[in-house]
Amino acid sequence: NVKRARAHTHTHTHTYMFTYCPLDCSVSSLQGMAFSLEERLQLGIHGLLPPCFLSQDVQVLRFLRNYELKKDDLDRYVFLMGLQDRNEKLFYRVLTSDIERFMPIVYTPTVGLACQQYGLTFRRPRGLFITIHDRSHISTLLQSWPEKDIRAVVVTDGERILGLGDLGCYGMGIPVGKLALYTACGGMPPQQCLPVMLDVGTDNEELLKDPLYIGLRHKRIRGQAYDELLDEFMKAITDRYGVNCLIQFEDFANINAFRLLSKYRNKYLTFNDDIQGTAAVAVAGLLAALRITKSKMCNHTIVFQGAGEAAMGIAELIIMAMEKEGLPREQCIKKIWMVDSKGLIVKGRDHLTHEKERFAHEHAQMKKLEDVVKELKPTAIIGVAAITGAFTEKIIKAMASFNERPIIFALSNPTSKAECTAEQCYTLTEGRGIFASGSPFDLVTLPDGRKFYPGQGNNAYVFPGVGLGVTACAMRHIPAYIFLITAEVIESLLLFSSQKVWRLLVFTKSNYLEGGTMKHHSCALVLVQLKLQELLTVI
Repeated sequence: NVKRARAHTHTHTHTYMFTYCPLDCSVSSLQGMAFSLEERLQLGIHGLLPPCFLSQDVQVLRFLRNYELKKDDLDRYVFLMGLQDRNEKLFYRVLTSDIERFMPIVYTPTVGLACQQYGLTFRRPRGLFITIHDRSHISTLLQSWPEKDIRAVVVTDGERILGLGDLGCYGMGIPVGKLALYTACGGMPPQQCLPVMLDVGTDNEELLKDPLYIGLRHKRIRGQAYDELLDEFMKAITDRYGVNCLIQFEDFANINAFRLLSKYRNKYLTFNDDIQGTAAVAVAGLLAALRITKSKMCNHTIVFQGAGEAAMGIAELIIMAMEKEGLPREQCIKKIWMVDSKGLIVKGRDHLTHEKERFAHEHAQMKKLEDVVKELKPTAIIGVAAITGAFTEKIIKAMASFNERPIIFALSNPTSKAECTAEQCYTLTEGRGIFASGSPFDLVTLPDGRKFYPGQGNNAYVFPGVGLGVTACAMRHIPAYIFLITAEVIESLLLFSSQKVWRLLVFTKSNYLEGGTMKHHSCALVLVQLKLQELLTVI
């Protein structure tokens, strides 16, 4: 719509200095050279563009040729995000043309490096930056945002970005990347998505000394002031955009993530992706593994490397899955063990958090993961502590010695933080390992010629679908069992893998699950949405 395009251009030009510019400030960038002669004349831009009319297909071709000239993934990220600033329509056309190719650039693992280098690669503000000093004025800041119909907000305070720690204001790359996938994978219009950085400072000394750092240059503000900021933010968002606006929490530290989820989950339409999204995709992987091992969830013993947000979220969803099979809750909990930085979590250990106490069992204290694995003989190990190489050769071989099909999930992001590589898992288990990773790994060929396509158990299979479903259904809050339903829906797509040669969600890429492309990812989202609609009458 030409009139709407002109109106948008005027709005974004007016607000550019203090907010983002979703499209270039010049109307000519809305479609670039795809504008027809009539449109150019109506917009008053005839002569400001070359006379040739290039279709979007040709523009995609030109972009891809330039993209291929980039020397590394960080350069590709900067180039791709630059396109998002200049021509958003073309950006999403490129992204959806080969989502499997571009998702590792706009999302994990490259987005982690991009966040670390955010000050260096910063070109233009994208998203809303709210600081601790904006308390009592957040509603006014939201009035500055040019779009009034916001359906999804992704918010972070930058304290625990992937497995990289406190990146402060540099963490804005995560909400931006997540919401790009809301559009590319979930079909949500980009103008209905709002990335938000809550800048309360940073405890990262390197950033405080970095002359390129774009955030507040002081230590993190905590306590009552922090809580008041969050309370005001949540209220301001719903006052401005309605109670059906989804607020997704992203990369908050453990000390805040659990309590904020508990505080807000029944009051607002919100979820924590690190806790609940990770849980859904991990449990989907475990459910898929059950089909290979021909067993039930309650037959498994699971050891976690890590006891933070992701581990607790996955563990809780595993318990729900076991309960659904008929196992009493107390028995379910006994099937789950956790190892943190101080060793195995057992009863009587000092300084356990409330969350950790739930999974503390009667057992002698053990410091090393290797000893824990050999002692407990788990059927599955799940790495979510961002400790590179935590699954050593001895641990993987031990898993293979007492399991016919050992389940080994190295879920930490980015790739540099993975507990083991796909090649290590498949090689050391002689191809018997059921493997998943948070970030993608390349094809693995064993000496005997067998080929394995490592599956990526990533939250990107979850949050776009959940976001689409809960907003389309105008839900008021998100019950925990929604994520078990999501896991089951994702796992059910593996039925299509063998029948229609799709590779929507392949955690165990043996011949049993081989095939196709991630382009059909939207089917997962539709199924999740339909499931949520079925439940709407009881929520």
